[in-house]
Amino acid sequence: MQLAATATQVVRERDIMVKKKQLTLDEIDLQIIQELQQNGRESYKNIARKLNVSDGTVRLRTERMIREGYLRITASVNPLFFENTLTAMIGINLRNPAHREIMEDISRLPAVQSVINVTGRYDLVIEVFVQSRKDMHRFLVEELASITDITATESFIYLEAIDKWVELKV
Repeated sequence: MQLAATATQVVRERDIMVKKKQLTLDEIDLQIIQELQQNGRESYKNIARKLNVSDGTVRLRTERMIREGYLRITASVNPLFFENTLTAMIGINLRNPAHREIMEDISRLPAVQSVINVTGRYDLVIEVFVQSRKDMHRFLVEELASITDITATESFIYLEAIDKWVELKV
């Protein structure tokens, strides 16, 4: 059974997200995703048993969604678990409306978790995760300041969060 749910396929090229084509997901794909969201380490065999399909079906569909750039299975950490780390959202104003090239430049900075083109007060919002206040200072005044078209930033440091996870870049 085909669902109306579709996802824009995304391909990683040198750590840059690029839209490529539409990928249509059916009920089984969505159920596989739901099972993996509950436990990303669940075996294909156990997922297949729950969904009443073969483990080959689960494996092939999971590999296709990963290959097509729709699904990624990673280990994430709770950033507030580490006492000295900082996680923040940073609103960014640009000289010109958000250009893909600026987003790509920012996304390459090591502390950056994500870069989002938004409506409203800011042109972009980024999420960063750093090991210390000193690292946040270095990120803001050296790394982020090296991006030439940024005219202003405003930082929002997370004090508390529910169900927040980030990738620990080691």
